[in-house]
Amino acid sequence: MFSLHVDTARSWRGGQNQVLLTVLGLRAQGHRTALVAHPDGELRRRAAEGPDLIPIASSGEMGFRAAWQLSRVLKMLRPTVVHAHDAHAVAMVALARSFGRLDPLPRFVVSRRVDFHIRRNAFSRWKYAQVDLFLCASNAIRTMLVGDGVPAERAMTLHEGVDLEHVAAVPRLDVHAELWLPSGAPIVGNVAALVPHKGHRYLIEAAATVVRQVPDTRFVILGTGELEATLRTQITHLHLERHVLLAGFRPDALSLQKGFDLFAMSSVTEGLGTVLLDAMAIGQAVVATRAGGIPEVVAHEQTGVLVPPRDADALAAAIVRLLGDADRRAQLGVAGRERVRASFSVERMVQATLDAYDRLVDTPLATDTDRPAVAG
Repeated sequence: MFSLHVDTARSWRGGQNQVLLTVLGLRAQGHRTALVAHPDGELRRRAAEGPDLIPIASSGEMGFRAAWQLSRVLKMLRPTVVHAHDAHAVAMVALARSFGRLDPLPRFVVSRRVDFHIRRNAFSRWKYAQVDLFLCASNAIRTMLVGDGVPAERAMTLHEGVDLEHVAAVPRLDVHAELWLPSGAPIVGNVAALVPHKGHRYLIEAAATVVRQVPDTRFVILGTGELEATLRTQITHLHLERHVLLAGFRPDALSLQKGFDLFAMSSVTEGLGTVLLDAMAIGQAVVATRAGGIPEVVAHEQTGVLVPPRDADALAAAIVRLLGDADRRAQLGVAGRERVRASFSVERMVQATLDAYDRLVDTPLATDTDRPAVAG
């Protein structure tokens, strides 16, 4: 099996980590795997150099130049499967497959990691209609796609995975010393892009309640994004400058995360929440919202605590309860690690991906006349 993977992001988020895990995992099983990535992106930097690492920069949804470059790559390499990992990659692949004659035409797979509705414009309907199979990171995403008009037989749930050996091998940093925090202060951590659907405003609002009850608590938020200035204003308004730290993007985020006492995720919407898999693999207790696919990862009161989205009071109450009960945090952490080992290992994810490819290749290729369009 020869698969070519396409990701257009310059940043490093959970999706890019999953791309790298998939590519490396397939190679480890002896399958040829090529990767198209942004030439200035973090994914390309972290991927091994070699003939099957192809730098192409997408200029956006209608990046015809990048699609033309990709079409030439497809003609030269002739992969069995081309696998797009983000929305712009879907457009690039759909356009590339339409430029000139590709014989054989590679099967088109898309990883869907966000619980956002498909845009209802003509181009989105067209590009998603070209997809042979959607690999949905959660049942919540699959349900949304089918509701948006994707035929059920073209969407399957494939939960993402975590590399347990890698997580175990990453050295732990002293987060207090590294970020100049008071020695011994309890650390509530979060790792996420500073964008609206991650719900940081509710986490910061919850922090104001938590520090009134546990005054030495510190909140550490790792990530960058469009809301940074807004969140800093909120922190100032709530007089939390000493208690909430926006620490920016850190390539050593996992090492810092190992020093958290508790992981808190405040998402309003969430495809799955792979950072929760990292936290659970560490053996860290988590508090998270019931958004999107999160309940498929965190079993309430078994491997973590779930609260309603947009509910800062409930979030604060769960954090305070667990900060005050080290034994309960430890119990949740042990159970979380076992759940990840049993159901969310990278080996399981890679094998499920390969099985999906094999089933797809064995299925006759649909033509434009018998392929149902995505509803608009």
